[in-house]
Amino acid sequence: MLEITTPLRTERLQLRPFAAADETAMLEFESHPEVARYLYNEPRTPEDNARTLASRRELTALRKEGDTLLLAVDLDGTAIGYVLLTWLSEQHRQGEFGYVMNPAHHGSGYATEAAVEMLRLGFESLGLHRIIGRCDARNEASYRLMERLGMRREAHFVEAEIFKGVWGSELHYALLEAEWRASARS
Repeated sequence: MLEITTPLRTERLQLRPFAAADETAMLEFESHPEVARYLYNEPRTPEDNARTLASRRELTALRKEGDTLLLAVDLDGTAIGYVLLTWLSEQHRQGEFGYVMNPAHHGSGYATEAAVEMLRLGFESLGLHRIIGRCDARNEASYRLMERLGMRREAHFVEAEIFKGVWGSELHYALLEAEWRASARS
């Protein structure tokens, strides 16, 4: 089990549970068409945002297989994105991580910094053996980030699903615990 009740600190960021006070900052990036472009949701309306924030505030622990931990990426007191870790399989010690950042903060290394901490949590705190990441095949920034993290591309599912009305392709990446331990990031 893994529960986050106090912020995790990185060099420049805090990763913390979402709070009611994050509603405006969250809407700033969640309503942005560029953010929703590769996600299953459309840009969020204020009403959608409020409902999503309420559910995110509950995602603070990994107690059992299937649970998701979702943390705000906080820069100087403002949520500029989020990171998540889902416990896919207890028996096989598998997880999946993801990230979303406010486009105003792209190119600053914040997504990489936050993603490293989610991998650390998965491997070092939860004891996972393997963590995957997935993204739309057109999302170059996302797959380049996973490659910078040392993840290996394992699959390219070409036109695997109807995504926002068109055939979409998806890339799958993975990292093993042994690879994490051997990296300079561990």
